[in-house]
This record gives sequence, structure tokens and C-alpha cells, in this order.
Amino acid sequence: MTGKTGGPGCRRRIRPLGEWRLGTRFAVSFALVATAVIALVGSLAYNAAASLIRTDAQAEFDATVTSLSFDLRNSPPGKDTYSGDTLTLLHSDSFTFQIVQADGGLSVPVRNRRKIEVLPVTPSDEEVAAEQAAGTVRTREDSTQDEDYRIATVSLGGGRGAIQIGQRLSPTEQMLDRLAAQMAGVGVAVLIGAGLAGWYVGHRVTNRLVRLTDAAEYVTSTGRLDYAPPGGETAGRDEVGRLGNAFSAMLARLATAKEEQRRLVHNASHELRTPLTSLRTNVSVMQRFDRLSPEARERLIDDLQGETRELTDLVNELVELATDSRGDEQPREVELGELAERVAARARRRTGREIVVDADDTVVIGRPGALERALSNPVENAAKFDADGDSPIEIVVREGRVEVRDRGPGIDPSEVDHIFERFYRAASARSMPGSGLGLSIVHDIATAHGGGVDARNREGGGAVIGFWIPVRP
Repeated sequence: MTGKTGGPGCRRRIRPLGEWRLGTRFAVSFALVATAVIALVGSLAYNAAASLIRTDAQAEFDATVTSLSFDLRNSPPGKDTYSGDTLTLLHSDSFTFQIVQADGGLSVPVRNRRKIEVLPVTPSDEEVAAEQAAGTVRTREDSTQDEDYRIATVSLGGGRGAIQIGQRLSPTEQMLDRLAAQMAGVGVAVLIGAGLAGWYVGHRVTNRLVRLTDAAEYVTSTGRLDYAPPGGETAGRDEVGRLGNAFSAMLARLATAKEEQRRLVHNASHELRTPLTSLRTNVSVMQRFDRLSPEARERLIDDLQGETRELTDLVNELVELATDSRGDEQPREVELGELAERVAARARRRTGREIVVDADDTVVIGRPGALERALSNPVENAAKFDADGDSPIEIVVREGRVEVRDRGPGIDPSEVDHIFERFYRAASARSMPGSGLGLSIVHDIATAHGGGVDARNREGGGAVIGFWIPVRP
């Protein structure tokens, strides 16, 4: 009976390269680059070293053979230049020698604790041994007793034999093998170091990217913006550090925008509740409209018209704040004096009040519609809070600063710092129609143009509400 011990589900899937972590990719990339560099440089270095070493060994062999051949050719006739004691000097770790006699006999040196080495003798070597001329050389490469040799046969002359010099090739090759092993060891060490360096660099870089990814996934899955991603002074100034700082700033901006949106909705619902409640009450009263006196009917209709007008203005201002429709208007050159005259003319028609304009020829770069709204709001406020006044409302324009001056009740000193907040209404103004958004819109428009707002009480009574924006150079 046979059975399977595993299945496809038991096999570990090899992930493709695109699914590897960045740290692993860095380590593998560094290792591959290091491997290519080590292989190229190592092969070039080894080939160069091997060529030099083999050339030196060949030069040493050639010099020895040439010297021996020269001495034999220039020795006096009948004199044995090289005796056995002298030739023993050639017996070393790299060289060996033997004498080939004319009758085919061999004389081989024997040294203590060293095996006897006999170089192979070929018919061509015997021919050299029978040569009458001294110093004749014949070289070749041969093997014997598991040893490779470079062999030179040099005739003694007069048919007296020849001297054979053998250079062992194994010490040279062993030296090259050791060199190759050392280079391979260094290459492996460099490869490991490159892999570790790649892992370290990848870990340092991807660690912050992982935290950024966690932050993005946290925000995506929960919709909350209270996650603290990597950033700040410890994030560094490289690309990843700048990304972390930008991500932190983005989350902060989103959190601020979300909080402002929440407050806007909360305040809007609170402000809308009052006129809606009044409208509901008046609608209930209208069910008994036929039983009301003419004066009560007129008051009811006036109240309904006022509530609907206030509700319409509130909704329009809320829509403007929520959609920021002013941002669609293209900036251009705006002459503030001309703008003030236009606002004053409209305010005169609506309120019947005297509006005085004192303006210079200041020109700014801005959105005309938004700036007109920023100026008309405080003018309308001045007319509303000083409805029974007979002093003119003044619009003063000087070098980018616009002020609306009135002789109304003024501003409570404790409320000066709050009148530009959204939905804020002074205690003296809560009984009057309005949404509390007019001056906050002025603040938003001024800051969007790179300027600001200010408010103060006027000497002799009244208030001064204004804003300023940079003048065109």
C-alpha cells in the first residue's frame, strides 16, 4: 500500500523577484555586482600573475641552460668543466639533473632523504649525447613519476655524453594554485561583505519605507489620521527622510482639514438650527393665519422673509467656505481704490447710508471677486451695527491696507481677538441677523493672498475693521 506524504499545498512557493522585499533586493543586487566585479578583476589578476610567474620560471630555465651551453662551448678541449660536485648545485626544489653517457648509461645525483629522480631519455637525447660539438641544446617537456618537467639536453662534446637539466613544473603550478585559492578566499570575503553591506543599506532604507507603508495602510484601513509616521529631525535629509517629513506634514494638514471640517459641520448645524426652528414655529402659526389680525399677519410675513433671507445667506456662505469656490478665480492686477468705489456704490443703494472712500492708487495681484467680498463684508457689518447712525462709513485704502471705519458701538476689548473666528458672534450681536461667517471669510481671503486682518476700536467711538495684502512691486 502506498500513499503520498505531501501535496502541492505542502510545497513552499518560490516568490518571484517582484515580490521580494527591498532589503533582499539590495543584498542580492550588491552580491551580484560584487560577484561580477570579483570574477572580472580576479580572472585578470590571476592571468596576469600566472603569466608573470610562468615567464619568470621559463626565463630562469633558459638562463641556466644558456649558461651551461656557453661554458661547455668555451671550455678547453679535454677538460671536464662540470664535475659531479659542481653539478650537484643544480639539484634543488625546482631543478634536477643527470648525465647521459654515450653508451646510454645514466649518472643520477643522490641526496639524503630525497627520492631518486630519473629524467626520461629519448632517442633524440642520445643523439645529443653522441654529438662531437659541445654545447648543443635540445629542449622539450615530458612527464615521469607523476611529475611534469621542462627538460634540456646539453652535449658535452667529443661523444662524451650530455647533461640533462630538468625543471619541475609542479612548484610553479602549486604556487599558482595557492594564489588562486587565496584570491578565491578574498573574493568570497568581499562577496559576503558586499551582501552584508547591501543588507545593511537596504535595511536602513526600507525600515523607514516599511513604517511609511504601515502608516499609509493604517490611515487607509481606519480612516484615522493620528498615526505618527517617521519624520522630524531624526528622519535624515535623504530622499526617504524627505518623503517621511512630507508624509508627516501631509497627515498633519489632513488632520487639520478634517478637524476644521468637523467644526464647520458642528457649527453649521448649530447655526442652522436657530433659523430652522424659527421657521418651523412660524409655519405652525400660519396654520391659524385666517384668525390673525392684519398687524400680526404682517409681522409674521416679515419674520418669515427675514428668516429665509438669513437662512439663504448662511447657506451661501457655508457653501462658499466648504467648496472654496474663490480658488477658481484667476489672480490679476486689481486697483484697490476702484474696488472700494464699486463696493461703496453698492452699499449706498442697499442701505441708503453715506459711504466715503479715501483711496490711493494701490495696485495688488489678487482675485477681484474674492477681494470685493473681503471689502463688502465689513462694510455691511458697519451698516448693520450702526443702522441708526448718521455719521458716514469710511473706506480708507493706503499701500495695500484697507480699513472700514464706522461710528457704531465698537468692539468689546475681550472679543477683539475672536471676531475673525468662524461662527463667532459678539454678545451684543447675537440678537441681530447674521451667521458669524462674514469676518472669517475676510480672514481667509486675506491670508490666501499672503496678507492678514486686524480690528480695533476707533478713537471717539466706533470700530475699525480691515485687512492688508502685499502690494505689487
